[in-house]
Amino acid sequence: MIYKILVVGSGAREHAIIKSLNNSRHQKEIYCIASNMNPGINELCEDITIKDINNCSSVVRYAQEKNIQMAIIGPENPLAAGVSDALWNCNIKVVGPKKDMAQIETSKSFTRDLFKKYQIPGGAQYKTFYSMDGVSEFLQKLGNDYVVKFDGLAGGKGVKVSGEHLANNNDAIDYCQEIIDSGGKFVIEEKFVGEEFSLMSFCDGKSLKHMPIVQDHKRAYEGDSGPNTGGMGTYTDSDHLLPFLNTDDVNEAKMINKATINALRDKYNDRYKGILYGGFMATRDGVKLIEYNARFGDPEAMNVLSLLETDFIDICFGITNCELDEIQVQFKKRATVCKYAVPEGYPDNPTKGQPININNITNPDQLYYASVDIENGQLIESGSRTMAVVGMADTISEAEVFAEREVSSIIGPLFHREDIGKDFLIKKRIDNMNSLR
Repeated sequence: MIYKILVVGSGAREHAIIKSLNNSRHQKEIYCIASNMNPGINELCEDITIKDINNCSSVVRYAQEKNIQMAIIGPENPLAAGVSDALWNCNIKVVGPKKDMAQIETSKSFTRDLFKKYQIPGGAQYKTFYSMDGVSEFLQKLGNDYVVKFDGLAGGKGVKVSGEHLANNNDAIDYCQEIIDSGGKFVIEEKFVGEEFSLMSFCDGKSLKHMPIVQDHKRAYEGDSGPNTGGMGTYTDSDHLLPFLNTDDVNEAKMINKATINALRDKYNDRYKGILYGGFMATRDGVKLIEYNARFGDPEAMNVLSLLETDFIDICFGITNCELDEIQVQFKKRATVCKYAVPEGYPDNPTKGQPININNITNPDQLYYASVDIENGQLIESGSRTMAVVGMADTISEAEVFAEREVSSIIGPLFHREDIGKDFLIKKRIDNMNSLR
């Protein structure tokens, strides 16, 4: 039997998903609905078509034309648009939750309210605002430790933290006013102090199979400074923990993911089928949830899928058929470091349309194309994160050396964070956690 599988999306995350599908022992044909002509994806697919990936009817039409049996939704926007619901309605299996359950990512207030109602540990003191009424009072109540979150999708850039992006309450009030003026709503919540980590879990709505723990680096510049981005790079360790975490931290995060899935099943009498990605903070008072994503992280997908030993197609059908508990999901016991090359000026004023050259890359298997296009046979950057590389080794230090060598070899008006995965940055994380515990 030939499996016909559709991937929705065309960034580096989707390139990693398609590489993993391509490695399957099963006979398959892979198709892609893309927002840009990703050359890495194009090489691996039967067909790639440029369409509006958020348009339910065009995605369904294409899937039916190609006799697709299963779709994997990469980015969050199609989930928010109900593409998963539309495909299931046409008897096409989907890895990616339906619209209601995707609110775990698409609405910050939804998630906080869910935690409150179902008494899930790791929640925050918070309040949702539809106007400026009461904003000043709540900021004063939280003191200098608060976070303002736009209540919707903002490409990882809608969150502003006191002491980092907001120098004082006036800055916070200005940002809140900006959101209200644009017709939005927002959540103000307490700021957690500690170290961030990500736990992604495969999920069939009842069973969860957890992936190695990852740490992401959202800030654009060295030393965790500068504006927030979609993610400049990530790393995992060979024991699937991180050097500043212990097994209790990870077990708490796993328990929170499980409780969240149970709450969603109770609330909607339906199963969350896809990836549940918890962004957590290890604090003095235990593990806290920062936010959820309803899909693979980018770049986290590159780290974990590089390590995946179990057949990815088997996992995907385990998710869609509610048989995940029957699958032994295993990952290599190795460390990875992923680094993104991004356009000069990213994220606020990125260079676009400039040529880039990857002829010096020595390990194309661990190169992931993101926001790139081809013009007259030449690879060009198209304005967002451009390319990611993954180094894999027995230790984070060794993996970082490979990743740094590869990302530095990409020629063009680009920059990357050299410090991701470096010993000194990891030591800083360890020292910080030691001071808190």
